[in-house]
Amino acid sequence: MVDNLLEVRNIETFIGQFHILEGVSVSVPRGSISVLLGRNGAGKTTTLRSIMGITPPRSGDVLFEGKRLNGMRPFAIAKLGIGYVPEHRAIFKGMSVRENLQIAERKAGDLARKEAFIYDLFPDLERLIQLAGGNLSGGQQQMLAIARALVPDNRLLLIDEPSEGLAPVIIEQLMTAIRRLSGQTTVLLVEQNFRMASQLADRFTIIEEGRSAVDGQMSVLKTDSALIQKYLGVA
Repeated sequence: MVDNLLEVRNIETFIGQFHILEGVSVSVPRGSISVLLGRNGAGKTTTLRSIMGITPPRSGDVLFEGKRLNGMRPFAIAKLGIGYVPEHRAIFKGMSVRENLQIAERKAGDLARKEAFIYDLFPDLERLIQLAGGNLSGGQQQMLAIARALVPDNRLLLIDEPSEGLAPVIIEQLMTAIRRLSGQTTVLLVEQNFRMASQLADRFTIIEEGRSAVDGQMSVLKTDSALIQKYLGVA
């Protein structure tokens, strides 16, 4: 039997009057890298925000380790052990790399316990520890955004569009880092770059116009060119 760390069951989410998610279900097995795929505007980011309680679903269920998250505030959901790396990174540009990491501590000593792992994963951050976040390159800002989510003891990481706007060589570095950190935590990605997603993920869920359309093993999707073309428009 599959041990799912996270289960999203038929959620419906509105933003104002707009019905964005109209029945999304996602299962994330413990220890996996799973990915949400779909065209722009399909509802992938809203799915992550619904899981975190930022845009709470009006119906359906979100369960983390069997605990129902519906109605919980985002800070309370985070305290359960879910780290969220939003689209566009959202680092504090006026604060140093170290200050960005320190502010992510959930309890005293979190950063000290994780520093060696973080700097081994992202050596640039150790070298640039005193530099302001706004002076980092786009790739370094993305590394810092992911590193912040590693400071507390998170059992699940939600990462939204990690490769967006980055050069291929930086994407390769991020892929290596995500593979390595998946040995310590479960990962759910949103990713438009199908090449990156197909090389990283164990499982996929395709979202089409606010609904879950197809899910399964990435090894199967990679060989199904008709399905890829139909839902993702990738040749």
